[in-house]
Amino acid sequence: MSDKSLRVGVIQFLKFNAVGVLNTLVDFAIFTLLHSIGMVYGVAQVISYSAGTANSFILNKKVTFRDRERSSTDGFDRKQLLRFILLNLVVLGISLLLMNLLTDKFGVQVLMAKVMVTFVTVVINFFGSRKWVF
Repeated sequence: MSDKSLRVGVIQFLKFNAVGVLNTLVDFAIFTLLHSIGMVYGVAQVISYSAGTANSFILNKKVTFRDRERSSTDGFDRKQLLRFILLNLVVLGISLLLMNLLTDKFGVQVLMAKVMVTFVTVVINFFGSRKWVF
């Protein structure tokens, strides 16, 4: 791997994480609100993750993984959106599985489990987005 491609990859990862901070704030705010009003964590996770994911698609497409070869006249890429949705459904499934394991099997407090799971899902999501979606 050349220095230039390594640098591009690092910059892309930093942008991905900056966008991810905003997505995570959206996700955590909605999750915390829903969980605090009594919604079970599984349903709250699906709703909050979906809101963060919608934000993620828009910002990562426009900022992180801009496809310079596509002109603005090419229009909307349905295949890209479908791949994005599929990737995020897999990551959502992993997050639900890990949250269940951490909270129900290991007794980790729900918000702490969410933080731990987020670290795992960020890595999966970055490589899936970079290599397959965008």
